[in-house]
Amino acid sequence: MFSWFAELNPIMQAFIGTLFTWGMTALGAGIVFFSRRDHQKFLDAMLAFAGGVMIAASYWSLLAPAIEMAERGSLPAFVPAVVGFLLGGLFLLLVDKFLPLLESDKYLKEIKDRNAKHRTALLVFSVTLHNIPEGLAIGVAFGALASDFTSATLAGAIALALGIGIQNFPEGVAVSMPLRREGLSKQKSFFYGQFSGMVEPISAVIGALAVVFIQPILPYALSFAAGAMIFVVAKEIIPGSLEKGNVHLASISLMIGFAVMMTLDVALG
Repeated sequence: MFSWFAELNPIMQAFIGTLFTWGMTALGAGIVFFSRRDHQKFLDAMLAFAGGVMIAASYWSLLAPAIEMAERGSLPAFVPAVVGFLLGGLFLLLVDKFLPLLESDKYLKEIKDRNAKHRTALLVFSVTLHNIPEGLAIGVAFGALASDFTSATLAGAIALALGIGIQNFPEGVAVSMPLRREGLSKQKSFFYGQFSGMVEPISAVIGALAVVFIQPILPYALSFAAGAMIFVVAKEIIPGSLEKGNVHLASISLMIGFAVMMTLDVALG
């Protein structure tokens, strides 16, 4: 069924994979055209489910292949994995320090102020910046297919793209619906909601190109992507799914997301 996809260049595969994740962001943002409510329980469940997906993907699609690849090197296998993983988290920590991801509640309190355009641009830019590691992760996973490492599989890369795509759906909803509630038109709310996903195909191609032509960095790149994803889950996704009080729902949803992604990656791999 996917034989045509398997025959494509890994860079093109990464690009197509992130067109899917962008499409899922747009699909979530498109909810603004059909509903006036953001269905908080549904969003919290989806967000937590996505967190479970990303945790599982970080290990099975990124860290495990990185460790196996590193076993061929001169350093202990855990060194590239640990260094890359911590650098990925540190990168997003620095991003948050200089350009924090604005909380929608704080942002929306002043959305109608005279600086609304500036604040809207800052919000969208901030969310977009936080999506770059996701695109890089997909690009690195597909780019690794050009190597001779058996631990890098097309099934694992596809599972990672599916998981991030699932995560992007509630993200699109979470941006577009609050903007609509505060008076922006449906068209503008949709545009801002889907905009953050546009960066993923670009960053995926960059990530794939980097590892295709500089294969020695593969273990570090995969681990870096895993560290960045775990940082996003720990700082934003899990707290975001719990802040409205749906603790049990979010906890079960996270475990289901982890189980689904683990099944996809292991079964397809």
